[in-house]
Amino acid sequence: MAKQYRNQEFIDQIANKISEIRGSKGIVQEDIVDRTGFTQKQVWKILNAKINPTISTLEAVAKALEVHPKELLEFDFELPKYPPLRKDRKGK
Repeated sequence: MAKQYRNQEFIDQIANKISEIRGSKGIVQEDIVDRTGFTQKQVWKILNAKINPTISTLEAVAKALEVHPKELLEFDFELPKYPPLRKDRKGK
């Protein structure tokens, strides 16, 4: 079985964005627990970047924060430089 992909830096950025939004709206951890139905431990792990949250988890957190899910991903993101696509390399 293939190893699960995990980018801790990306997860940290999401957790930081959640904290930033929480702070600006005055939303505490217990509010997220109440609004999502997640346990206190689950929410703590999300807020402290200890788990790799699913898309559904991010949706629930975004709703609890009263923001569009895309706002949780609004941070600097550097794209890698890949070689040309295979279709562009054929016959060369």
